[in-house]
Amino acid sequence: MNIETVESKDYPALITIWEASVRATHDFLKEEDIEYLRPLILEHYFDAVDLRCARNSDGEIQGFCGVHAGNIEMLFIAPQARGSGVGSLLAAHAIGHQGATKVDVNEQNEQAVGFYKHIGFSVIGRSPLDGQGKPYPLLHMEFAGANRTTAEISPR
Repeated sequence: MNIETVESKDYPALITIWEASVRATHDFLKEEDIEYLRPLILEHYFDAVDLRCARNSDGEIQGFCGVHAGNIEMLFIAPQARGSGVGSLLAAHAIGHQGATKVDVNEQNEQAVGFYKHIGFSVIGRSPLDGQGKPYPLLHMEFAGANRTTAEISPR
């Protein structure tokens, strides 16, 4: 698996992964929420972050991560690649090479909360609304980097 900088020509593949991942993990979102977010992510959010992707040996994107100002703003994995270590690899890269130390996670996305806790993040706060002002609470998490290295996060 290779971590690479994303180019705008990759955006169609990323938005496909984003939507498939959201549908697999964000069952609390309504269809209108997904429809509302899709163009925002494609036309604005991708350009607002330092975006990296994980490609397999065939050059297919398996997941992506966007970091801005020390925050992991997005981390999405293609459903067929979930559980294969792609998320850990991207998170380790975000922490070790992009300076990420924080992440906000939808409280209702228990899989994501568990993932971030597993790799060394802990909850430091909570907001009752998400970034769009919707009633999807966010957990604010921070990496306990003094106790873990990125090598410990990355799959072996």
